Amino acid sequence: MDIILSTLIQKGDDLLKKPFEKVKFTGNSAADNLLNVLQNYPHAFVLGCIMDRQIKAQKAWMVPYKIKTEVGSFEFPQLLSQSLTKIKQIFNKRKLHRFNEKMANYFYGGIRRINDNYQGDASNIWKGLPKSATVVRRFLQFQGVGIKIASMATNILARDFKIKMADKLCIDISPDVQVKRVFTRLGLINKDANNEELIYCARGLNPEYPGIFDFPAWEIGEKSCRLMRPNCNDCYLREWCPKIGVG
Repeated sequence: MDIILSTLIQKGDDLLKKPFEKVKFTGNSAADNLLNVLQNYPHAFVLGCIMDRQIKAQKAWMVPYKIKTEVGSFEFPQLLSQSLTKIKQIFNKRKLHRFNEKMANYFYGGIRRINDNYQGDASNIWKGLPKSATVVRRFLQFQGVGIKIASMATNILARDFKIKMADKLCIDISPDVQVKRVFTRLGLINKDANNEELIYCARGLNPEYPGIFDFPAWEIGEKSCRLMRPNCNDCYLREWCPKIGVG
């Protein structure tokens, strides 16, 4: 078990120390460009995070770009000028989400909160070397955002965008289905464990940065440790996995 944990932690630490590279949220170059330019469009990242639920992640992260193509710009004043009715029309016309009415409300609410609480600059959510708990809490204050999205957003900022924070103590593992499956098959949690147990397991294993396990575990689940017919030969933990070969 020690070698499994040390390998996962090393993978996570390598990602953290790696120089910034463009994050491929969607696979669409123009959409990813919009999401990656935090200095100009930090609101694109925040609004993309809010959309990332109950549909494929790539589709959710496309929402800001598709809104941009309809509105003609993603400059914040232009977004702010859009009415809720207009945002709902775009969501329904383009079928942007599985739940278009609800997510249109969340998208519009996100714009308003960025304007009212962060002076129209979403990067104020993470500026000034904040504590990780502060960043997570600020994301949780957006309508529709729960701990899974708040943790994911804060982790992406720290790990991928190299945003400096005072600590990483409250960057939890995101209770994603892929992550949970991998933790279960590795024997780190029981198969009937709930999301809270997964979170506290990661906190106990690496309390200074519980979210260090997030991407390594997700990647294993996405690429090899699938729900049906796992491809164990492609997993770098195959030598030590107690569930190897089990579907």
